Amino acid sequence: MNTVLRDFDPVPSTRYRIRVGVASLKQAADVADALAVPVAAGTEPPEELGVDLAGLGSAGFTGQRGQTLVQPRSDGPVRVAVGIGGRDEIDTTLVRDLAAEFARAVPWLKNLAVEVPSEASSGIAVADFAQAATEGVLLARWRYFVGRDADQPTLESLQIVAADEDAAAAETGVERGRIVAAACSLGRDLANCPATTLSAVRMAEVAVEVGTAAGLEVEVFDKDQLIELGCGGLLGVNRGSVEPPRMIRLRYQPAEPTGRIALVGKGIMYDSGGISLKPSDESHAQMKNDMTGAAAVLAGMTALRDLGCTSAVTGYLMCTDNMPSGSAMKLGDVLTMRNGTTVEVLNTDAEGRLVMADALALATEEPVDAIVDIATLTGACLRTFGVEVAGVMGNDPAVVEQLRRAGDVVDEPVWELPLHKSYRSQLDSTIADLTNMGGINAGSITAGLFLQEFVDGKPWGHVDIAGTAQLPAPRTWRNKGATGFGTKLLIEFALRFVPPGS
Repeated sequence: MNTVLRDFDPVPSTRYRIRVGVASLKQAADVADALAVPVAAGTEPPEELGVDLAGLGSAGFTGQRGQTLVQPRSDGPVRVAVGIGGRDEIDTTLVRDLAAEFARAVPWLKNLAVEVPSEASSGIAVADFAQAATEGVLLARWRYFVGRDADQPTLESLQIVAADEDAAAAETGVERGRIVAAACSLGRDLANCPATTLSAVRMAEVAVEVGTAAGLEVEVFDKDQLIELGCGGLLGVNRGSVEPPRMIRLRYQPAEPTGRIALVGKGIMYDSGGISLKPSDESHAQMKNDMTGAAAVLAGMTALRDLGCTSAVTGYLMCTDNMPSGSAMKLGDVLTMRNGTTVEVLNTDAEGRLVMADALALATEEPVDAIVDIATLTGACLRTFGVEVAGVMGNDPAVVEQLRRAGDVVDEPVWELPLHKSYRSQLDSTIADLTNMGGINAGSITAGLFLQEFVDGKPWGHVDIAGTAQLPAPRTWRNKGATGFGTKLLIEFALRFVPPGS
C-alpha cells in the first residue's frame, strides 16, 4: 500500500485505487501474481497446490503455525503454502500475521490473492478470516515514502478467494478489512509525516478534509477561541512556537445512539521538550510521532460510519508543537486549565498532560458514558512494556476491560497499571493545585493520576502509547517507524462499547 504525497501532503491518495474484492479461484488465477493457500497441520492441502500432504512433508512443510513454502509455477500465479497450525490454534491474529508475512515474502509481486478456507476447516467464521487477511496484506504493503518513484504502487490488487457458498460472507469481511486498513494507514501517514509539513494548522485542514468525507462534524478552534475557552494548558505549551495551536473537535452522531463516548488525543506535532530540551539522540528525532494519539482518534473516527458504529463519539485533538524560544513556557510557570485547576510547571517536557487536561475538562461538560484518552505520554511506559504493549489505566474497571478486550481482538494489546492513590501526593505543589511532574519513579502512574484530576469522576480510561508508537523494524503487518498504534484499538472499542453499569 503506497502513500503518494503532493508536496509532502499527508492525506493519502493512491491507496484507495487498490482493487480489493472477492473472487473464485479461477478468477484470481487470471489476475494474481501470487496466491496464499492456508494449510492446517496434519490435513490434506487444497487441490490447487498440486501436491499432497506427503509431498509437502518431503519439502519439510507440515502445516505448522508460521511455516511457508513457495511453489513457482509456469501455468499461473506462484503458490505459497502457509501453515496455520492445528484447528484449535487458529485465531484472527494469526490469520492477520500470516497474510502479512505472505505479502512481505513476495514484495516484487503487486497482484496478490489469499484463499479463505471454510469455517469447518479453519474454525473461524469466513467473514472474520477474510477481514483479518485483508488487513494483513494491505497493512504489510503500506509505506510512507517521498523519494524517487514514490508514486509507484506497492500493491495493485488483492483478491480474497472463497467458495461460491462463502462469497457473501467473504465480501462482508473484505469490506470491513478494507475500511479498517484505510483508517490505520491514515493514522500511520499522519504520524510519519514530517513535523514541518504537518503543523497544527495543517492537521486541522486534514481533519476537515477526511472527517467531512467520513460523515463527521468537524469544528476547528483557533488561538483566540482557545483563549475564550480558557484552555491554558494548550496555550501554555504553544507559547514557544511560531506555529499557532489548534483544537479540533470531531462528532460522529448515529440516529439512535446506544452510548456516548469522548475520545481525547494528544497532538504534539513535534516535541523538542521546550525549555527542558530533549537530548539530540534517536528518540528526539522520532518526536514527529508525538501526535500519534490525535492521529489515532482522527483516523479511527473516519471508519465509524462505514462500520455502522451505534455509539455517538466526540473526538478532541489537542494540537501544537512544543518548542524553545524567548516566549516559551518556563519552569515554575503556573497555568490555569479549562476547569480552573492551576498547575505549576516543573518540566516543560511533560507537556502532553497539559494539553490533554483541557480536553478532558471539556469532555466532562457534555453528556458522556465514558472518556478515553490516548497519548504518547511517558518514557516510563516504554521502559515498562517495550514497543509491543501499551499501558492502560482508568477509574472504571468496565472501561479498562473494554479497552483490554478491544486491544486483544485487533492485536494492539494493552496492560493495566494501577492508579495507586498514595502516589498522588507527588503532584502536590506549594503554590498551585498541582504540579505537572511526579517523582523519578512510577512516571506512567503519576501521569495517569494527573489526568484523573480533570475527568470529574466520569468513567475514564487512559492509554499510554509512548512505547508502541514507534517500531525499530517491521514485524508482520506492523511497519518500521511511526506505527499509528491505537487506530484499530479505538475503532474496536467504539464498535463494541457498552456503557458502564448498563
